[in-house]
Amino acid sequence: MGGRYVSDSTVLRQLGDRLAALRLAQNLTQAEVAEQAGVSKRTVERLEAGATASQLSTFLRVCRVLGLQDRLDQLVPEPTASPVAQLRQQRQTRKRASGRQEDAQAPSTTWTWEP
Repeated sequence: MGGRYVSDSTVLRQLGDRLAALRLAQNLTQAEVAEQAGVSKRTVERLEAGATASQLSTFLRVCRVLGLQDRLDQLVPEPTASPVAQLRQQRQTRKRASGRQEDAQAPSTTWTWEP
């Protein structure tokens, strides 16, 4: 969305359009989705129209019927650690290389390539 402000109603309308397109792609009627989701047909109509009065739990039930529950984590991704927290974690788990003196002074073993 390029950093510009998009109203809630615009986002809800876009989500509703996507739900409707997915429903149609699966050859389901609004009544079939409503029955399987345990909501009224009017509720599905309102979701697809982007009506703001729809509850999130209803949205989730319709998404489940359309097989979208595995994609819901993309809507709200898990937060990542801040850059400062990442640096602190790296310092805690970082290990320094420590060569042993006896290995450095050990005579090298030579080998030959045998075809």
